[in-house]
Amino acid sequence: MTDTPALARLLEIMARLRDPDTGCPWDVEQTFATIAPYTVEEAYEVADAIERGDIADIRDELGDLLLQVVFHSRIAEEAGQFRFEDVAAAINDKMIRRHPHVFEGAHYRNAAEQTVAWEETKAAERAAKGKADSILNDVPRGLPGLTRAMKLTRRAARVGFDWPNPQEVLVKLQEEIGELEEGIAAGDLANIREELGDILFVAANLARKLDVEPEDALRAANAKFVRRFNSIEAALAAGGRTLEQSNLDEMERLWDAAKADEKA
Repeated sequence: MTDTPALARLLEIMARLRDPDTGCPWDVEQTFATIAPYTVEEAYEVADAIERGDIADIRDELGDLLLQVVFHSRIAEEAGQFRFEDVAAAINDKMIRRHPHVFEGAHYRNAAEQTVAWEETKAAERAAKGKADSILNDVPRGLPGLTRAMKLTRRAARVGFDWPNPQEVLVKLQEEIGELEEGIAAGDLANIREELGDILFVAANLARKLDVEPEDALRAANAKFVRRFNSIEAALAAGGRTLEQSNLDEMERLWDAAKADEKA
């Protein structure tokens, strides 16, 4: 694995950075826990580069993400737990184990049958790790909330705990909105928080039923908001004015104009 010159060099660089005597003080101080937020951030930056279609940035951000894997592996190696080679070997074994139709001569009639076999393999892996008490146990808590909600409901759906169609999820969504309205009317902040969470959870479930990635949909909505708000700023600036010199009615008109331009 490490006979690849660039990868071998990256492993050597990380070893030097982590050297307690001659390395970088910041790198030496890091732990799994302190590095974890950066790992998540780098994954999002890869996704952002992909969404923008910037090939150079995709390459660079994948490098940053690879550095995170190397960083965690170095921390573990120093503690005598595992090495980068063990990480690579584990994923090699997992991919072969989960794709017997590619590597071991198994045959599936269609993608649905393959998916069933995939889940059976994962269930066996959970059982081997002592996680067989709940099918939800290994849905990572560190995932973004919408993604985890979708994965939780997808896992439950595989054993029949699911609405039969999106329309029934929409009915549930309306029900949750009604409960939020009641919480707002009562001024109950704890209840408002709970009901708002229920709405987001049901929305993620609806996204799953519609075969839409909720985080992708939300990122697109965020980008649309930024794009249209920038149009408001640009329109005001063209007249020599700022946002502070405008008002809500005018900004809404400019928003509607930007929206109409996009749909034209």
